[in-house]
Amino acid sequence: MRITIQELENHKGEDLTVQGFVDNIRDLQYVQFVILKDETGKVQMTVEKNEENQALVEIISNLTLESTVLVEGTLLDSPKVKLRGMELLPKKIEVTSTAPLELPIDIKNKDAALRETRLDYRLLDLRRDENNLLFRAQTLILNAMRNYWFDHGFIEINSPKICAQAAESGAEVFHLDYFGTPACLSQSPQFYKQMAMAANFGKVFEIAPAFRAENSHTSYHATEIQMIDAEISWITSCSDVMDMEEDWLRYVFKTLKEKMGDEIQEKMGIEISDATPKFPRIPLLEAKEIIKEKYGFVGERKNDLERKEEELICKYVKEKYNSDFVFITKWPFEARPFYHMKDSEGYSDSYDLLFKGLEITTGAQREHRRDILEQQMIEKELDPKDFAFYLDFFKYGCPPHGGFGFGLARLMMQIFEIDNIREATFIYRGPTRLNP
Repeated sequence: MRITIQELENHKGEDLTVQGFVDNIRDLQYVQFVILKDETGKVQMTVEKNEENQALVEIISNLTLESTVLVEGTLLDSPKVKLRGMELLPKKIEVTSTAPLELPIDIKNKDAALRETRLDYRLLDLRRDENNLLFRAQTLILNAMRNYWFDHGFIEINSPKICAQAAESGAEVFHLDYFGTPACLSQSPQFYKQMAMAANFGKVFEIAPAFRAENSHTSYHATEIQMIDAEISWITSCSDVMDMEEDWLRYVFKTLKEKMGDEIQEKMGIEISDATPKFPRIPLLEAKEIIKEKYGFVGERKNDLERKEEELICKYVKEKYNSDFVFITKWPFEARPFYHMKDSEGYSDSYDLLFKGLEITTGAQREHRRDILEQQMIEKELDPKDFAFYLDFFKYGCPPHGGFGFGLARLMMQIFEIDNIREATFIYRGPTRLNP
């Protein structure tokens, strides 16, 4: 039975079978060292060059890096071995696949190839140790998110990704022919989250792809993204949504820090953010004033934050409140979708959550009264007839509700201090990339 490399600590002195990739080879005068790796770790295999091991020596002499092998042998406790204080003495080596002598990219040296070249060979790029750690951490993060929601009575939904109507701007959807009927790929599960509220699901979440036909080449946009969405009923304002998201993220970051924080610090030099401090809540206009007064920067966009402004307000919050998170509240209604509720001052009752200088969430209380929804559609120069199926969700009563949408790759970028969303995505899709 195969034993993963991570499990070897419990099998010293035993005969066993290990399978893995060839990570490194040192062929010396009297001995050969081979570092094997699998998805859980690395171990050293040692072969002395003698008559008894002649067949094994010949196999290793012809091995290439990144080939795969099956090894049967004895695992010895060897304190002098720097790699985990153990070594595998093989009795049999079977080469299960052979990689070419020359690889198209250098796996050991990320900077030896351009990013786009590495994306062309993403299969090999993903074999780098830091990528293995990145996506193991992402798995833990997603599991923690689900655990929190499960423990707090949320229902997981799976909304359709082929839709008749865009949830946001119709100019940013991928159009398709659906058996002769115009359709599009879903930008957001927004309408269906609200349908779940009207269906008395109470609290829901979804983790699923969303598609944005934005011809954007920035370091933080993609055309296919993994969205994390939540919606809750019986709220009184978007403050209830912020409270839920803050508590949820506090749990997620606590879990990540406890279970993988030391490993991430050791291997990547990154300290996981402490989400314990209360997330400050700053109105948009106040944030702009702070940025102007403290840093002398004035953005061109009145109703939004520019990237520089996001970075500066996060810098301010880190210095003043020791928080990597900040909610920006009270957005002008003209800058928000028609389904956001207006507060008593005419602002959108919504927020953006910024994390370490980048917006990762938009959340809001939704307008649940059908007549006001229709008025707000008209105000946004939309025809309510085009949204008849959506308006029907509110025809038979609907509780006050709100929620948020959350970009997974942006979160991973900020946690791991990655400067481009392409590096934080398993397989990236953008305006000029459809392969691999």
